[in-house]
Amino acid sequence: MSAPEINDYVGFDTITQQMERKFLKRGFNLNVILVGESGMGKSTLVNSIFSTHLVDSQGRRTAQEVIRKTTEISPVTQTLEENGVRVQLTIIDTPGFGDQCNNEGCWVQVIKYIKDQHAAYLESELKPQRARIIEDSRVHACLYFLNPGSRGLRPLDVEVLRRLTEVTNVIPVIAKADSMTTEERTLFKRRVKEEMSFHRISVFPYASDADNEEDRLLNASIRDLIPFAVVGSEESIDVDGKPVRGRRHGWGVINIFDETHCDFVHLRNFMLRTH
Repeated sequence: MSAPEINDYVGFDTITQQMERKFLKRGFNLNVILVGESGMGKSTLVNSIFSTHLVDSQGRRTAQEVIRKTTEISPVTQTLEENGVRVQLTIIDTPGFGDQCNNEGCWVQVIKYIKDQHAAYLESELKPQRARIIEDSRVHACLYFLNPGSRGLRPLDVEVLRRLTEVTNVIPVIAKADSMTTEERTLFKRRVKEEMSFHRISVFPYASDADNEEDRLLNASIRDLIPFAVVGSEESIDVDGKPVRGRRHGWGVINIFDETHCDFVHLRNFMLRTH
């Protein structure tokens, strides 16, 4: 059935412009939770993604510091602006997660926090006289850090990933990928994919019948990269007279923006530019 013809100008073709003005005026919210054991470079990676120092490490700095006995929830909110677009960014760290010999239940506080934020938002939406602008504290994404020394998913990873994927969008990353050779990284990725498939763990982006061909191709390319092998750095290193953001090793320099060195650029584009 063909669409009816409009005889006079109505004006609904300006809807996208209206929405753009509205969102630019109000700004956007992005809430990301970081889940992984101490020493995985969670804070450094986030600071690298947004090219500014947003959060400080919550991990132990000396061996004498007492290990946290429970998982804590530590949110930090900053407002960023780029070319007139304002984003209220909340980074939720989880110091203490996975740091014990017995990590049974270390995920409980994380799952509870995510569910509580969804419940609070839904409650505000359902009020007859709700606020004109509802504060969105829902967790939009979870960066789950895999230990590069494990060579695959540990029982803890399987249990936590199963529970996290039920309540939020999970993006698995291989932390400190510069501690692995290229061959080890390829093997690690393949093994993690096989284990996630075996345990029926679905991570973001999800397949959908509503996706068009362009979306399907984009999501397929991203799923090929998962888990993202990442390296973070806030340090600028001089290489052949040019400043490079990366890490210096005895065998050379890792440039975090070089796609042949790690998947940092792909992860950043995925989080901020495409999805």
